[in-house]
Amino acid sequence: MNILTDWSMNWIAACKCMKRRIRQRGNAFPGGGGGLVVLLLLLLVAVSLFSFTVGRYAISVADLTGYLFTGECADGQIPILLVQVRMPRILGAILVGGALSVSGAAYQGLFRNPVVSPDMLGVSSGAGFGAALAILMSMSITGIQVMAFSTGLFAVFLALFAGRMASGHDRVLMLVLSGMITGALFSALIALMKYLADSESKLPDITFWLMGSLSEVSMNELKAVMPVVLLALIPLQLSSWKLNVLSLGEEEACTLGLNTQRMRLTVIGCASLLTASVVSVAGLIGWVGLIVPHLARFLVGPNNRLLLPASFLIGSSFLLLVDDLSRSLSPLEIPLGVLTSLIGAPVFFGILRLSSKQAW
Repeated sequence: MNILTDWSMNWIAACKCMKRRIRQRGNAFPGGGGGLVVLLLLLLVAVSLFSFTVGRYAISVADLTGYLFTGECADGQIPILLVQVRMPRILGAILVGGALSVSGAAYQGLFRNPVVSPDMLGVSSGAGFGAALAILMSMSITGIQVMAFSTGLFAVFLALFAGRMASGHDRVLMLVLSGMITGALFSALIALMKYLADSESKLPDITFWLMGSLSEVSMNELKAVMPVVLLALIPLQLSSWKLNVLSLGEEEACTLGLNTQRMRLTVIGCASLLTASVVSVAGLIGWVGLIVPHLARFLVGPNNRLLLPASFLIGSSFLLLVDDLSRSLSPLEIPLGVLTSLIGAPVFFGILRLSSKQAW
C-alpha cells in the first residue's frame, strides 16, 4: 500500500512538473493564445475575399459583395469566373497551405528539430516520382494523382522500414537518416524519369508538375482530398497534448507513461497523409511546411494545442497570397514552387534573426 501511495505521489509530482514546463515553453513569446487564433481566422477570411478580386480579369469589391449578398451582378461572366475558376483555386490554396504547414509543425515537434519539413521522410520525392512515372505512361489526371499519393506513402513506409532495420541506434536519428536516404533515392528516380521522357511532350509536363501549381485544381479533386486531410488533421489535434509531452524528451515522456513509439507512428502517419494528399493535386511546393510553423510558433508559442491550428491558418493565408502573386505578376503564370522558394528563403532568414532559443 505504501509503495502504491509513493508511486501515485511521484506521478502527480511529475505531471505537475510537466505542466509547468509546457506552460513555460508555451509562454516563450508574449501575446500567444486562443484570441490570436481567432484573429488569424479572420485574416484568412479577409485574404480569401481579396483573392476573389485578383487575377487577369479584375473584379471590383462592389461586384464581389453584390454577388455574395444578392446573387446578382451586372456582368454575367462574374458568377462563372468566381464559382468555376477562382473558388476551386482558393479552396485548394487553403487546403494545401494549411496541410503542409500542420505537417511541418508536427514533424518539427516530433523530431525536436527546427529545420524539419514535410519532406522529412521522402514523401514529396516519392510523390514526385509517382507523378513523373504516370506522366511517362500517359495516364489521366486521376491516374497521376493516385500514383503520386501511393508512391508518396510508399516512400514513408520504406523510410520507416529502413529505420527499424538499423537496430541498436537512436530511433529518431535513424528515422532522419532513413528519410534522407529515401528522399535521395526517389530524387534520383525522378531524374531518371526526366531523362527517359520525350523532350517535346512528356518532359515539359513532368517539369511543370514538379514545380507545383493550382491552375488545374477542380472541385472534384478537392472533394476527394478533403476527407483524407480531415482524417489526418483530427487525430493530430486530439493528440496535440501528447506531442507536447513528447517534446520534453524521450525519457521524460516514457516516465510519464506515454507510449512514445505509438505516438511517433501516429504523428508520422497523419503528417505523411497530409503531405501526400495535397502534393498529389498541387505538385511539389516547398518551404511552406518549413517557415510557416516558425511564424506560428513565434506568435502563439510552442504549445501544439495552439500551434497546429495557428499553423493551418497562417499557411493557408500565406499560400493564398503567393497564389495571387502567381497569377497576377506576369501574363504567364509563375509556378508556386518557384515563388515559395524565392519568398521563403529570405523570410526564413528573418525568422532566424528574430527568434530565440526559448522557442525550442
